[in-house]
Amino acid sequence: MAALCARGRPKWGPLHWLSAIFMSVALVTPAAAAAPAPAEPIIVMLDQAKMLQLPERAATVVVGNPLIADLSVQPGGLAVITGKSYGATNFIVTDKTGAVLLEKTVEVTEANDPTVVVYRGADDRETFSCTPDCSRRLTLGDAPEFFDKTLTQIASRNAQAAGAGAMASGH
Repeated sequence: MAALCARGRPKWGPLHWLSAIFMSVALVTPAAAAAPAPAEPIIVMLDQAKMLQLPERAATVVVGNPLIADLSVQPGGLAVITGKSYGATNFIVTDKTGAVLLEKTVEVTEANDPTVVVYRGADDRETFSCTPDCSRRLTLGDAPEFFDKTLTQIASRNAQAAGAGAMASGH
């Protein structure tokens, strides 16, 4: 401290100011660099599935809200994510020791297929899928009677298809 001001405080020269700036940048930079970048969510359409490769040591998968999206693990470390309801949830993959290997957000959005929505008053809605002809479609928010009729119709078609498949295979 060779140079002093008239009032007894040290006089800071250009070299001292430069080193003070570098020290403050060095102290701030690691904290900013350590902040993880926000991960892109996995987008899944309602009533559709998406495949995902799990990390090698994956042992446990926890789904935040399985009413929004569900995840089933397949052989070979593959996972199938199925959109069940509109919204967002997450899933966490851990190894045998409980260490987190992967954490992702899943957003379930509306399907892109052509639809027609018929409103009969404020609370009575019916949805039809028009690919290529318009047919009833199970959609969250439809009127309960329409939903039940559509579900019955789908069950009937599935039973007919299962019967035709059994007859074709000779059973």
